[in-house]
Amino acid sequence: MPATMRTAPISDARIAELVADLTATNGTTAEVIAPFTGTVLHSLPVSNAGDVQDAAAAARVAQQAWRAAGFAHRRAVLLTAHDLLLERAKELLDILQTESGKTRGQAFEEVFEAASVARYYAVSARNVLKTRRRRASIPVVIQTRVSHKPKGLIGVITPWNYPIALSIMDVVPALASGNAVVQKADNQGALSILASRRAFIDAGVPEALWAVVAGDGTEIGNAVVDAADYVCFTGSTATGTKVGERAAATLTGASLELGGKNPLIVLDDAKPAEAAANAAYAVFSSMGQLCVSIERIYVDRTIATEFIRAFAERTRSLRQGSALNFSTDVGSLTSAAQLERVSRHVDDAVAKGATVLAGGRARPDLGPYFFEPTVLTGVTPGMECFAHETFGPVVAITVVEGEAEAIAAANDSEFGLNASVFTGSRARGRRIADLLDVGSVNINEGYRASFSSTDAPMGGMKHSGMGRRNGAEGLLRFVEARTVAESTGIMNLPRTGEEWEKMTGLMTAALKVLKALRRR
Repeated sequence: MPATMRTAPISDARIAELVADLTATNGTTAEVIAPFTGTVLHSLPVSNAGDVQDAAAAARVAQQAWRAAGFAHRRAVLLTAHDLLLERAKELLDILQTESGKTRGQAFEEVFEAASVARYYAVSARNVLKTRRRRASIPVVIQTRVSHKPKGLIGVITPWNYPIALSIMDVVPALASGNAVVQKADNQGALSILASRRAFIDAGVPEALWAVVAGDGTEIGNAVVDAADYVCFTGSTATGTKVGERAAATLTGASLELGGKNPLIVLDDAKPAEAAANAAYAVFSSMGQLCVSIERIYVDRTIATEFIRAFAERTRSLRQGSALNFSTDVGSLTSAAQLERVSRHVDDAVAKGATVLAGGRARPDLGPYFFEPTVLTGVTPGMECFAHETFGPVVAITVVEGEAEAIAAANDSEFGLNASVFTGSRARGRRIADLLDVGSVNINEGYRASFSSTDAPMGGMKHSGMGRRNGAEGLLRFVEARTVAESTGIMNLPRTGEEWEKMTGLMTAALKVLKALRRR
């Protein structure tokens, strides 16, 4: 059921204000297409390697004062930014929908996540990073403390699919821990990033502290990696592997959130209709253009007929369109390249014997990049969509004989990012979650339960990446732990052979006492 298309209320003047915040000096531009219409949205100034170097140098200068300002100042700035994000939500939603092709609700997910992250790190950074005493080798004689030093300049490389949420999830903890940021925005997501960044600048983040560049992935992405003291990358496994290799060449740390082929298990005690409704959102939110969205469903045979019927009906009932309000359930793919990839995967599967239960075709009547949410059965290993990430509104349903077969099938992948278990017993869901080789598991939800849990780490196993964002783990990646240990002067440690001879008995006894007391 289509919804009416209309143009986003983003004026040329407002676009010009936003793109003026890019660090780009060479006068070259790239056209950015509005997915809903296929027309040129704006011409984006693009950066060169020299712009990245200049931005990095200015950011390093700004970082010194930002670090010295302390946690209380950074907390106040980030909490103000939280408020400004919410005050400017309408503009952010308009820009995000127009730039990405999302529905209003799925765009709001990003703004909600961004505000949550800003608040979380504003209030938690001081406690996570405060200096703490640690157990010394010889208590009383030695005292040991661990503090944290900001790494300095953080390079952030952000994709087009969730430009606000994925930007803020890396940038804000970097800022909260006293670092500076140079961020490469994908051309297709640059306006959304710049609009959300402006809330932080207006809240008190120095402009030079968080620089944004855009342009060719190889040139600008490599320049960001080379300039940074730590790198955050979100994107494909192929590109992320190259980023990791380049960073490793200079012993630069990196966190990489990469691809997924995320499974959903529907157990025999799940309610088929409810599971189908929740699974449909897990698959088709943002047209499946989300690293943690579901692409594989394994349903127990005892409820398979009922679940598959309900899932196909739910999929066919989704309202698809480009309205800038809450009247649509699914939107558009973001680019011609995405449309080509999704079409290729579906055509290949059908040609090799898969059955289409819902969708399966493009919708040029709605817009140039629209494709119907698609449900496939009979997908086999010889099909391109079997093991490779589609990153679009396509899911394969497979019937399994019991939970053991479902778990084995879910784990049979080179990826390990996200998974979901639908069951009538949360305890059973937790038991199965412990057997899945993924970085996050959602019980009776597709991805939002874990994705929105800002206090918990998020990341992948296997070829889905390394490192974690969110939680304390997402903050600690941006600092160097530093140990300061001191002698209290109560007694001297042995320095000569004679002193060692006198002390070894006492030191051995101390070890035995500490063990008996179960002391670390």
